[in-house]
Amino acid sequence: MFLNDSEEMIKRSHITSDTIIINQCDEDGYKEEHIGDAFVRTFSVKERGLTKSRNLAISKSDADVCIICDDDEVFSQGYEEAVQKAYSSLPQADIIIFDMAQRPHKWGDSIKKLGYRDIMSVSSWQITFRREKLLAKGIRFDENMGAGSGNGAEEEFRFLTQCRKAGLKIYHYPYELATVAQTQSTWFKGYDREFFVNRGNTTRYIMGLPLSVLYAAYYAFAKRKQLTDISMFKAFSYTLAGIKENRLNKLKKGNN
Repeated sequence: MFLNDSEEMIKRSHITSDTIIINQCDEDGYKEEHIGDAFVRTFSVKERGLTKSRNLAISKSDADVCIICDDDEVFSQGYEEAVQKAYSSLPQADIIIFDMAQRPHKWGDSIKKLGYRDIMSVSSWQITFRREKLLAKGIRFDENMGAGSGNGAEEEFRFLTQCRKAGLKIYHYPYELATVAQTQSTWFKGYDREFFVNRGNTTRYIMGLPLSVLYAAYYAFAKRKQLTDISMFKAFSYTLAGIKENRLNKLKKGNN
């Protein structure tokens, strides 16, 4: 985020817990301040990219449990105690997914261990995790993905699939953690060619070739009523073009 006033954001978001802010701006810097009940550390950096900011925040944190937060969230009253209660109730959980107010509660009031299909629909606002468990497995957000990368989104799905592959346990806990403002997305510009090509690239990167092709057909069909400028078949063909391009896997190999 590009932040001018950390105090305004902390108060607007109803944050009461210790917080790390990564301020992606035009200068490097660091400051500490107490804002209400929160001890806030702000790291200003020139580097850009959503996943880069999340990785930096994790590396600077010393908390047992971390909550991913964007600047368009407003937390529920008592959220800190609710998160602590959830982790006390689920000592086996490494990652807990919470609900968002005014959004569908996919798993109702049940505490549930989440599988591969479940995590496909999880947003970053819902994710909390035991920091030491991530560090022990060497898991980070993939910096080839997310806003600012030029490669589209799906970084949460990639992150959670890597957690599952590493043996970390992911649970849903029925509590509305926050409300998310209906702000304009920094990356979603509509269901156009670029969106579906990027979608093809990211799904192949995460799922592999066979599953990504099947998912491309499912996704085009599922979104058919929301497509206004292109047909379902065009959406599918653009996604296949992204799968064929395979940009992210090539980029990863080039960085190794």
